[in-house]
Amino acid sequence: MPVRLKITFAFSAIVFFILGLASVLIYFYASTNRKDYIDTRLTNMAITTGRFLSRAETFNPSLIQKIDSLTAIAFTHKTVQAYNEANKKIYSFNDDDEDTLYVNEKQLNHARQKKKLYDLVNRRDIVFYHYADNGVNLVIIAAGFDEFGWHFLNRLLFILVMSFLAGTVIAIIIGYIFSGRLLQPLSRIAFEVNEISAHNLARRMDAGVSQDEWYYLSDTLNRLLDRLQESFELQRRFIANASHELSTPLTSISSQLEVTLQKERSAGEYQKVMQSIYHDIQHMGRLTHTLLELAKTSASKGGIEIKSIRIDEIILRMPSESAKVNKTYSVVLEFDGLPEDEQNLVVFGNEELLFTAIKNVVLNACKYSKNQHAVISLTASEKDIVVSIKNIGLGIPSHEFENIFQPFYRIEGNRTAGGFGLGLSLAKRIIKLHNGEITVYSQPNEETIFTIRLPSAKQFKGK
Repeated sequence: MPVRLKITFAFSAIVFFILGLASVLIYFYASTNRKDYIDTRLTNMAITTGRFLSRAETFNPSLIQKIDSLTAIAFTHKTVQAYNEANKKIYSFNDDDEDTLYVNEKQLNHARQKKKLYDLVNRRDIVFYHYADNGVNLVIIAAGFDEFGWHFLNRLLFILVMSFLAGTVIAIIIGYIFSGRLLQPLSRIAFEVNEISAHNLARRMDAGVSQDEWYYLSDTLNRLLDRLQESFELQRRFIANASHELSTPLTSISSQLEVTLQKERSAGEYQKVMQSIYHDIQHMGRLTHTLLELAKTSASKGGIEIKSIRIDEIILRMPSESAKVNKTYSVVLEFDGLPEDEQNLVVFGNEELLFTAIKNVVLNACKYSKNQHAVISLTASEKDIVVSIKNIGLGIPSHEFENIFQPFYRIEGNRTAGGFGLGLSLAKRIIKLHNGEITVYSQPNEETIFTIRLPSAKQFKGK
């Protein structure tokens, strides 16, 4: 069923219920009002008759009947009957002979017990009243047909039914129109989304100015498109840069082999060419390995092994690992103020990935330092663990802080240095995979500090 019809039916059902409930309450109130009014009038009529009968020396039955016939009351088919203690009828007045009421002793005795009873028989209101005064003990029955009241209720019922039916029809029509206008922005959003493809991801939806749910939906989709466009752009740049990095050594190998095979050469010349080709292949191997690690960090946590790791043990490996890469690199560790509880140094993660992330940042710090020197400091608490890597070098301009974490991106002044521009990108992805964050602070020609913040395993225990 279309959503428009669902909204229409839901809206109509609500109006149907409200109108129905209001109609029932109105009719019930009017009916109760009519009953209470007639009950009061008939009771007064019974009391008046009882008073007359209790003064038999002044009012005889014929006089009382004459008074009852002249009494102005808003109903017809009046009947007044009185019964003594022996349940014998001592007085009777009827507008017509067929209006006579037939009662039994059970009803009369019940009336004496309850003092007053009300009944409705064939739309004729009846009151049984026990009158006891001036030594007289009577049960007086007053009855009548409320012609005006029943006519009013019938007319009210007709009006309510017609109003209910008309209101329901109007609610369906209004609901259908209202649902159409309500869903119009959604249709517009769906149309605009259908027009967006990989070739025009820059297109955005008009969210409007009203801060409603449609604005929120449009804004959410626009932000989703921003992320998709950014991802496509990153992928495009990544493929272009990866292709370039891979094609460069391949072109070099192909060119050297082509030139070498054009004529006979000496063993020394062949060895020189083979040595050059070997270096190019090593370069391609390192690049391929780095790309594979980058792809691995793009996977979900379910695809990697997670266990408890001491972060200080990983950092202790950095000085020797840096020296293996370049003997001129030096790393100093500052572990001042470590927590007494060693559990504060434990994180949940993959040891090799975290080692790779921190190592890449440390090697970058050494490479771009003025003296190939880096300082690593470590602080920890029950909430998180903070690793800071500091060096003194040319620094990083503030507008480059975000760019340096993009794959294959290198700052203009650092492009002559070796590497592929993948180290920081790989480090950020690994840190993000471990629910951490990496930030950078830098002052030109002064210190540059990379800060890695990881959640402590202790805060997850017991959850």
